[in-house]
Amino acid sequence: MKIGIIADDITGANATGVLLSKVGFVSATVVFGGKVPNSDQFTSISVDTDSRYVEPEMAKARVEDAYRQLKGWGADVVTKRIDSTIRGNLGSETDAILEAIGPDSIAVVVASYPDSGRVTSGGYLLVEGVPVQETDVAKDPMNPISNSYVPDIVAEQSKYSIGHIGLGIVLKGTACIQPAMERLIAEGKRIIVVDAVTNEEIEHIAESMVAIGGKSFIPVDPGPLSAAYGRLIASQDVKESKWILTIGSVTPITGRQIHYLVDKTNAKPIYVNAQALASMTTSWDREVKRATEEALRKLETEELLIITTHSPTAKVLPLSEIAKGEGTTREELAKRITVGLANITHNVVLHSERKINGTYSSGGDVTAALCAVSQAEAIHLKDEVMPRAAYGKFIGGTFDGIPVVTKGGTVGEKQSIYTCVNYLKSNNHEGSV
Repeated sequence: MKIGIIADDITGANATGVLLSKVGFVSATVVFGGKVPNSDQFTSISVDTDSRYVEPEMAKARVEDAYRQLKGWGADVVTKRIDSTIRGNLGSETDAILEAIGPDSIAVVVASYPDSGRVTSGGYLLVEGVPVQETDVAKDPMNPISNSYVPDIVAEQSKYSIGHIGLGIVLKGTACIQPAMERLIAEGKRIIVVDAVTNEEIEHIAESMVAIGGKSFIPVDPGPLSAAYGRLIASQDVKESKWILTIGSVTPITGRQIHYLVDKTNAKPIYVNAQALASMTTSWDREVKRATEEALRKLETEELLIITTHSPTAKVLPLSEIAKGEGTTREELAKRITVGLANITHNVVLHSERKINGTYSSGGDVTAALCAVSQAEAIHLKDEVMPRAAYGKFIGGTFDGIPVVTKGGTVGEKQSIYTCVNYLKSNNHEGSV
């Protein structure tokens, strides 16, 4: 899958290209006056039109030329990168893409860039909590800003009918954003401005766009919506993908992360009996065999195979008492649990006829056990998904070449495992999105 970005300056082009690189695309930027390369080497190309400070008609012409080049290159999706402080020819440039794509196209404007302190609420763009018209950017001698209300700014330059979805709806998630979008589209709105204050909300907006059929959506934003939408569209191209998640941590935060993941993906975890694994007896062998058989069955229908000891009813085991009864140590029993999880995962990879596209492991002990059981020699580290969460590929052993994301059991927020899985899926397209 190829994605083209039309940006009104080169720094914006680069910024969006980098965001797309982080979700698995191979990105390049074409400087103003250059030509889009006739090459399949890249899966994301940003074109700088250098049009922020030119007259609207000239900006429109440059966008039209960039669009023709990107379509000639084979772009499946085209997005419009706008300034994060809404300077420039937002309306005329958005109109140009709508006209080029045709009557079934819809532009979704999300001016938010939460990681840079830009958010929209009530239609107003705030920079670090201050309306953009009250910031230093308002004094830009080439393009001063006197209005912070995004729908008005777009309407001043566009000939199309504009709708707005407020933060109250966005906070309720995809289930409310999607029907709100559908209602505005039915009313004939070709440009829809949507509020957002977090990356998760931008993700929900992108999910809503993907869920609506029969329309060509154009993300119009400073970058985060384009990256989220591009990743989701790319993931649709992957057929019969299988991902194994091995999660041994029993921390409360891990429980919240699993719950969030299951809620977002409808995955059906395999809950492994930790007490059966915390033993030097044959109960360990029976539980590994049982869970392996269940996992192999579920892999036929499940995209995400979650293998975990963290069930909704899981309780912390009194390992010291169990160890005393079995004549062993607490440490040995803890290791038996992680080695059991690793053996289940290894058995699935070894015996499944399905290709495993990637793995995720939570907790250092689990990751170490997976490497030991599979006889991996190393992990080729390639990127950081988030602090203390790494992406790479196994080297050697049964898992040789399989992508993996590893994360500490106490790391992140409720959406962290979901974020890691999405990153893993996106990088499955590396070099061939």
